[in-house]
Amino acid sequence: MSALLGPSTRRVVGNNIRRNARGYAVGRPEESTDPKKEIIRRTLYPSNLRNRPSPTGGWRHDAVSALQHAIPSVEAHETIDRAYLLHRRHVRKAREAELDRKFNCMKEAMEELADLEPHLYFEANKKEDLRERTPAEQEVAGKMKLTEQRALDARIRGLFPREMRVPTDTPSKNGWNYRWNPFPRPL
Repeated sequence: MSALLGPSTRRVVGNNIRRNARGYAVGRPEESTDPKKEIIRRTLYPSNLRNRPSPTGGWRHDAVSALQHAIPSVEAHETIDRAYLLHRRHVRKAREAELDRKFNCMKEAMEELADLEPHLYFEANKKEDLRERTPAEQEVAGKMKLTEQRALDARIRGLFPREMRVPTDTPSKNGWNYRWNPFPRPL
């Protein structure tokens, strides 16, 4: 390739290669003169030499003996594991039993309501389409501005009103809007 390029072209290409290589191939010189950085580096990235224990490192020379001291045998470990699983199963069964009890009480109360007050039972179990408008709402919506109609559509009955503002410690920069009125929502 050098035979194809002239001396001036080789010089330009060589300088460009060296200039581009400086930013990528050559690493920054290690600045380990700062003792704070050295301490942080040693703490975060300890050496895993097997001749000394490191409380923050990945290897401890006394890990096996500590484990043997805490759990003397494989059978003891399996027994502890089974006991923990048994405890979790008892907690789960108690939770399921409590939920079944509550559901049965609610079912009995609904059956009692159906026997005593059928109209209240049907009102309590009525499926309601929250997007559906009543005739009174349709009449009011016909007289509203477009923005008020959108606010009426966005507000779902039974939920917290969206036009309500978050309470703050300081008043707004614009001051109080004395002309604002909430749109009427016939129920």
